[in-house]
Amino acid sequence: MSDLKQPIVGTRGADIAGPRNLEIEAQNPDILIPPATDHGGLPNLKFPFSMAHNRLEDGGWAREVTIRELGALKELATVNMRLGPGVVRELHWHKEAEWAYVLKGRVRFYLVDENRQTLVEDLGPGDLWLAPAGFPHAIQGLEEGTEFLLVFNDGNFSENQTLLITELFAHTPREVLAKNFGVPESAFDGIPAEEKYIFRLPVPGPIEEARRQLGAASMTDKYVFRASQVPANKFPGGSTKVIDSKTFGVTNMAALFIELEPGGMREIHWHPDADEIQYYVSGKARMTVFDAVNNARTFDYVAGDVGYVPKTLAHYIENIGDEPVLVLNVFSNGVYKDVSLNQWMALTPPGIVQGHLDVGDTLMKALRQSHSPVVKG
Repeated sequence: MSDLKQPIVGTRGADIAGPRNLEIEAQNPDILIPPATDHGGLPNLKFPFSMAHNRLEDGGWAREVTIRELGALKELATVNMRLGPGVVRELHWHKEAEWAYVLKGRVRFYLVDENRQTLVEDLGPGDLWLAPAGFPHAIQGLEEGTEFLLVFNDGNFSENQTLLITELFAHTPREVLAKNFGVPESAFDGIPAEEKYIFRLPVPGPIEEARRQLGAASMTDKYVFRASQVPANKFPGGSTKVIDSKTFGVTNMAALFIELEPGGMREIHWHPDADEIQYYVSGKARMTVFDAVNNARTFDYVAGDVGYVPKTLAHYIENIGDEPVLVLNVFSNGVYKDVSLNQWMALTPPGIVQGHLDVGDTLMKALRQSHSPVVKG
């Protein structure tokens, strides 16, 4: 046991004499041995999808991270879902808005809005959709199936509490259904007694066929966005891509996609009016979050982890591994905003900055150089 890392720094700390979960310790070195700069009692801001309950259904699965799993999630929650070829997430709607990012495979998305406009679109990796609260929609895997990430603008959201068409029919009196549709009650003899949620159907045919079946229905495409076709902004150390209501008009949740090269870092910054939920797609990253009254805590993230940063709290994201870090950041506001520590200091008179921090000319000269939101260490 002598070769195991122990929580000891100089004279501070002591060895662990009891049982240990070495795999979790290895993924969270800054929890086991926090940086000396950590202080106070910031809440946990990390939860891995691999520890979220997985709901297995006929041909797919769904797992979620909500305020139940991660208490800091006040304004946002997230779902990871997999649908096999042809498999459908049944017709439903939410009390919350649904922002979605396609991770793998291809998916057909169906939606009807309040103007009786219909959307039928096929999406691939890197593409987005937005289903506003109350708008009915459905999701179906295409030939290779699909996996995607969903974000909802309420931390108390649960994917298990959506409004489903099967349950609407099951819990409406038959005579009311018959009157509503102008058909005999016997027309509803075969409706399911409970939800389907996720279930198998054949892989749908060409999208033109699906649209043709709708006849004279008015088609729209404003609820999807081909983010995969938007070029990223390149910087030394990585790249960023912002998708918000300035480019994706219907969205009320902005997104920032960050790719960090090994040694790269998203600079210290904060978001003045939006909470941020993070999903780590690849790589190993570190983030320190700073709050008032000497509170700071450092977290480590790997692929599949969910992170969270409440509005106005300073933080950075650093690639501490040997492969690129790709992290999706989604915000509880439709317009993306951030405040850069570097730019704040650069735009403040030098004497004021030096008087506060007792720093010399080296830092002040660096602040006057060209600014980049992603830096290379």
